[in-house]
Amino acid sequence: MFKPRPLAAAVAAVGALALAACGSSTSGGSSAGGSTRQPPPKVAMAQKVGPGEGQLNVVAWAGYAEDGSNDPTQDWVHPFEKATGCQVNVKVANTSDEMVTLMHTGDYDVVSASGDATLRMIYSGDVAPVNTALVPNYATIFPFLKDRDWNSVEVNGKRQMYGIPHGWGANLLMWNEGVVKTPPTSWGAVFDPKSPYKGKITAYDSPIYIADAALYLMKTKPDLGIKNPFALDDKQFKAAVDLLKAQRPLIGEYWADYTKEVQAFESGTSVIGTTWQVITNLVQSDKKVKVKAIVPTENSTGWSDTWMVSSKSKHPNCSYQWMNYIVSPKVNAQVASWFGEAPAQSGACTQPGMQEQCATYHAADKAYSDNIYYWTTPTKACLDGRTNVTCVDYSKWTQAWTEIKG
Repeated sequence: MFKPRPLAAAVAAVGALALAACGSSTSGGSSAGGSTRQPPPKVAMAQKVGPGEGQLNVVAWAGYAEDGSNDPTQDWVHPFEKATGCQVNVKVANTSDEMVTLMHTGDYDVVSASGDATLRMIYSGDVAPVNTALVPNYATIFPFLKDRDWNSVEVNGKRQMYGIPHGWGANLLMWNEGVVKTPPTSWGAVFDPKSPYKGKITAYDSPIYIADAALYLMKTKPDLGIKNPFALDDKQFKAAVDLLKAQRPLIGEYWADYTKEVQAFESGTSVIGTTWQVITNLVQSDKKVKVKAIVPTENSTGWSDTWMVSSKSKHPNCSYQWMNYIVSPKVNAQVASWFGEAPAQSGACTQPGMQEQCATYHAADKAYSDNIYYWTTPTKACLDGRTNVTCVDYSKWTQAWTEIKG
């Protein structure tokens, strides 16, 4: 099937966060985006799309820009080249930090960034605001994915998009039904120090997983005052880190490559923990063990990827043509099906064979999406709008994650 998606095993490369400024914002869960944040550096925005420059340099997650070399039936790059004359060169990135570093070089035109990287690139000036009027297929992107904290900022009182939403998914709680006889309903199942599944609990391997602990504390320890799991002051951050340090002896293995989590559940080395819908689908289809996955009572974190264009793009016309093409109904459906995610394009769900895909991944389900706290880069300026405290930025999240894992 598709290649593993090595998301956001973050380290370093967080200097741009210091540029992320004050103001307020909301992120995921039941709160919608759309509030204020200090404007990023001024970067010119494209005003028209002309003839292609003949080339396009792409940074992407594995599976987002297939040219048939991995599977001859999966090729949406060559049709784009034939239609536009833009020769596509793809650099697959393994982490969000690698994407940030690559885009900073100025050698690449577009990137498929996750929410733990987008603000870094916006506030470093490495990506440009996107003129969505030049991307016709943007009009039919699901509205609940537009003008959110991980893909836009407020400029002159208005939300300015810095990319085109591409695909998304939730971080779920999955368990082996043959071992975990009492179905869990809470993330507390992976934090219980007396868990009978000690040594067989799994968790996502990234600093951004600290937000999962914060989300659990937000609902179970309201006295901490956590309103956004990505906006943590020192006290809140310490509580989340302490919870994860206490969880560490329970963890059998952390995962970043989802094929390894499939193997861990099928071999029995993991019986409960964080997952993605695509992992659940794979384990269920293999039928080696019975698993179930839910959004627990505390809700979930999640990810939403965005195509962004470099502020130093040498091929801006090809870049805009690519962004429009990759979120077109047919191609977005191809990518979502191959990759295993909810498409951002509403028209993708009307494509042949996509009805089940869109239902399984809740693609059109705004209420489901509203329960997700999408990854957003933590910044010193509190993303929940507080101005009387300084929040812990992503550089300290990466340091803490190293300490947690030991």
